[in-house]
Amino acid sequence: MELQEHKFKVIGTRPIRHDGVDKVTGRAKYGADISLPGMLHAKVLRSPHAHARIKSIDVSAALALPGVKAVITGKDLPELPPGSQQMGELVVNPRYLSMNIMARDKVLYDGHAVAAVAATSPHIAEEALKLIKVEYEILPPVLDVRKAMQDDAPILLPELRTSGTPEKSDKPTNIASQVRFARGDLEAGFRAADVIVEREFTTSMVHQGYIEPHNAVAQYNADGHGTIWVSTQGPFSVRELCSHILQMPLGNIKVVPAEIGGGFGGKTTVYLEPLALLLAKKTGRPVKMVMSRAEVLRATGPTSGSYIRCKMGATKEGKITAAQVWMAYEAGAFPGSPVGAGCMTILAPYALENLQIDGFDVVLNKPKTCAYRAPGATNAAFAAETVIDELAEKLGIDPLEFRRRNGAKEGTAQPAGPQFRRIGYIETVEAIMNSEHYRSPLPHVPGKLVGRGVASGFWFNAGFQSTAIVSINSDGTANVVTGSPDIGGTRAACAMIAAEVLGLKAEEVNPVVTDTESIGHTDVTGGSRVTFATGYAVYEAAQDAVRQLKERAATIWKVKPEDVVYQDGVVSCVNNGHEPMTLKQLAGRLARAGGPVTGRAAVNPRGVGPGFATHVVDIAVDPETGKVDILRYTAAQDVGKAVHPSYVEGQIQGGVAQGIGWALNEEYYYDENGIMRNTGFLDYRIPTCLDLPMIETILVEVPNPGHPLGIRGVGEVPIVPPPAAIANALYRAIGVRMTELPMSPAKVAKAVLEKNKAPQ
Repeated sequence: MELQEHKFKVIGTRPIRHDGVDKVTGRAKYGADISLPGMLHAKVLRSPHAHARIKSIDVSAALALPGVKAVITGKDLPELPPGSQQMGELVVNPRYLSMNIMARDKVLYDGHAVAAVAATSPHIAEEALKLIKVEYEILPPVLDVRKAMQDDAPILLPELRTSGTPEKSDKPTNIASQVRFARGDLEAGFRAADVIVEREFTTSMVHQGYIEPHNAVAQYNADGHGTIWVSTQGPFSVRELCSHILQMPLGNIKVVPAEIGGGFGGKTTVYLEPLALLLAKKTGRPVKMVMSRAEVLRATGPTSGSYIRCKMGATKEGKITAAQVWMAYEAGAFPGSPVGAGCMTILAPYALENLQIDGFDVVLNKPKTCAYRAPGATNAAFAAETVIDELAEKLGIDPLEFRRRNGAKEGTAQPAGPQFRRIGYIETVEAIMNSEHYRSPLPHVPGKLVGRGVASGFWFNAGFQSTAIVSINSDGTANVVTGSPDIGGTRAACAMIAAEVLGLKAEEVNPVVTDTESIGHTDVTGGSRVTFATGYAVYEAAQDAVRQLKERAATIWKVKPEDVVYQDGVVSCVNNGHEPMTLKQLAGRLARAGGPVTGRAAVNPRGVGPGFATHVVDIAVDPETGKVDILRYTAAQDVGKAVHPSYVEGQIQGGVAQGIGWALNEEYYYDENGIMRNTGFLDYRIPTCLDLPMIETILVEVPNPGHPLGIRGVGEVPIVPPPAAIANALYRAIGVRMTELPMSPAKVAKAVLEKNKAPQ
């Protein structure tokens, strides 16, 4: 049953979200809301140094404090063998992950966990932390990605060797890996160019900025089974990682996902969960852990800062002839930056015959990075889209027209090699070209310099594994059970997909997100995969339910199942003589027609539809203070098929808001000793409603041929273009190409001042 050819009745509408009432009334349970009888509270002691050898830890005074029930250090965690494995969106090295959760012989960043205390109250636990004596030998920190790559740089991990190089070296290094994508003849491509632009770009480490801090409540039973309640994007990942780190049987761990107060990729790994479970095992009592905001910023995974060199050439007719990129991404204290994704996305919107992209994953004394909404792609687009804009300017070609002439389409080879299937990149460019925003004149703002900029972005999206159950209730309503935590309205989307197949209203389907023992394996909520992959599983499970409903109707009518038709929630017989039945009528008779109907599906879909976006922004700059105001913003995106357009628009608006923050204000600020100096939202400045206009969206629907409903992921692409679009607008306003993120007021004011001082 291919629904793409039918007129949808539910998909494309805007029903009220099923979990909305619980959230606005406060009934929804978040991780920190969980409380169990006899529960202890645990706190973590964190390193005050960026790089130091741990000479000794004395916990005796802490253990002697009344109310303290247990103290653990790195020695209490099993030593694991080296080795990496793919887990959903991330490649994970369990040994390094364990060392990140609790330091062993060295601390590798400001905030690195050293010990944890469980006590009868959080206040006693905090007092106990002060009683733990740690003797450190302070080592020089490495804080710059290029300095970390030098031969004489202090080494963080003595056993680390560079992977991906043609020649194997046994020399200790901070370069964890390198990757190269290349094709064509680079030198010939640059010789054919009439204009060549080459620039260097740096970006700062930034955090996802989710509202809810990390948390975990763990219980360990005498039979060796444990349960963890946690706000996470991936309960199955938590189960698997805790199993590795604690060397517990996977089947002995149950993970119950709570509601999630934001994640954006930052809640795809573990920090507190193994510690809470280990402390629960040690004490025999439930243990609760909740991070402060300072802990979240100091000691969880932001995304990489980076250094990128980008060189591109084009003919006077506006054809890009060659592109060469060199990029180094900060991994933090352990390997695993998204530099590979950066390499795969940086030139993806364009059809290029000659290219070379080199990427380096580099460790340094900062927190281990984690995914952040299209990880690696925003840094990359900032570089490439700025150079694209400059090429178009030098050639006298409209920047959108230049993108259209070089735009990727079906059959275009991606940087990594595979050809695109049906995509809608050029459609997003044309949507902005034809938008009322782009065709309108720039507003005049007294005393301000105004500019307009555009940029495009790409994210490949993900598939991975999902399981779903669709069961029919006796009143003709349905339940949809999945294992995908809902971050952006995917409960509603899954309910709508089931409703479309079953011929029900969205309100007649009850979506449930459940724990790891109540549904089959489901990969992390990340990679813009849930509506695509879990939605695919729901679609197949609903089709399975329809097949069973036809069998039940055939039993009642004493006909063959193939003689029964199910359409729009009504079963009818192709042979006349039987009155059609609604789903409600049939549901009430299931007990005597073969029993309950429960549709099931487990999928690992391969037909992932990548996402493209093109944005336009108008800004006003105060030339004295350097403050940038966003006057107007429009984002066009190929969304495949918008299941719930309101949530699609919300995803786009949220991504743009985060991209604006990344562009203008957000950065990790470290002093010369590697100590983070902006550990709260007063100093790590994320945008508020006062910083943003109403963000306009244009939904371009080019159906994904790899999904029965045409769905492609939408959540990550919108964060990719904003920094580049704003940088290009800034150039139009002040006449200076900004090549460093964030483009903070001080940097903009300095650029204006230096330009005004320069001889004209």
